[in-house]
Amino acid sequence: MKIQGTIILKQGRDHSIKRFHPWVFSGAIQTTLGEVKDGDWVEVQDVKRSTLGFGHYQKGTITVRVILFGEVAPTLSVYQDKIKAAFTQRLETQVISDQTNAYRLVHGEGDGLPGLIIDMYHDVAIIQAHSTGMQQDRRMIAEAIKGVLTANEFSLSAVYYKSLTEKSESEYLLGMAAVPHVVLEHGNKFYVDWEEGQKTGFFLDQRENRKLLGDMAKGKTVLNTFCYTGGFSVFALQNSAQLVHSVDASDKAITLTRKNLSLNGFDPITHECFTVDTFDFLKDKKDVYDLIILDPPAFAKHKEARHQAMKGYQRLNAEAMRMIKSGGIIFTFSCSQVVDRQLFYDTVVSAAIQSGRQIKVLHRLSQPADHPVSLYHPEGEYLKGLVLYVE
Repeated sequence: MKIQGTIILKQGRDHSIKRFHPWVFSGAIQTTLGEVKDGDWVEVQDVKRSTLGFGHYQKGTITVRVILFGEVAPTLSVYQDKIKAAFTQRLETQVISDQTNAYRLVHGEGDGLPGLIIDMYHDVAIIQAHSTGMQQDRRMIAEAIKGVLTANEFSLSAVYYKSLTEKSESEYLLGMAAVPHVVLEHGNKFYVDWEEGQKTGFFLDQRENRKLLGDMAKGKTVLNTFCYTGGFSVFALQNSAQLVHSVDASDKAITLTRKNLSLNGFDPITHECFTVDTFDFLKDKKDVYDLIILDPPAFAKHKEARHQAMKGYQRLNAEAMRMIKSGGIIFTFSCSQVVDRQLFYDTVVSAAIQSGRQIKVLHRLSQPADHPVSLYHPEGEYLKGLVLYVE
């Protein structure tokens, strides 16, 4: 790897990087040496010119995303080494099995590759770059994925780069694959369309929470709001739920939910799907459902929107608490990174007070083992969930 410049930190602003936090903020930088542009590899030094690490430069609030800590400069094997470590962790934690072939191979900072997401759908890898550096290195990353998987005797038919910006186009970096693609999650089948679907095509982070939901759904009437691909709906039905209704405001989401229900042998007419706003749907559903899933999209994507988002979470949860049957169960989530676990909990408590019902916490939920959170980067925990019992 060619190092294009050097970032020298201000006096006393090197503590976080010495504790292995991977972000260097613009306000911590004293000097930039060399002709450095977005996406370049740079060396990070303290004010005494001791090397602290190496990473991608990008002008903005987070100016450097550190990929390697210490004095040893990155070599051409840096991506293969990091992806190999991530893949090994997925194997050792039994994320990958003959019943599950859809998983996150690389989760950004959690796997020491800030700005990079790699999702695997059976034998197809989907790359998303959240930094210019990862976008520029995408072909090298694709070759690294191929090297790691083939060395472990896993098949790879294609690597698809899904662009998040207008600066680059989505493209197949290696091979080609037809969409939609059928994948397995705990034995359940789902269609995935990485070309047209949200994110990389499927929300892998709810895998274990869907399984838990299934374990609790037997004999129950279930409402899955913000259903997207119908993941929770399929798990509930596979575990003998009496009836499942799936709700989403998106026509595309409801079409995909119906396809996934049919793919798993369930009738989407009997288990109805509704293209409607969740708040409108809930208004006249008093004592209809035993189990309700609240898994909305991120209500707040930045701190400025957080206050308004909490009002939305509060209103949504209070309405579900009022409508659910006595002895009902609510799975409620927030995937907003700027909403921390305590704030989400406090908001749900406020909703419970509004509902006037007695409510117990049965489980506290998070993201699975293929979405790891580095101890040194707590910001990586974004998914929060509670399982509530409503008396």
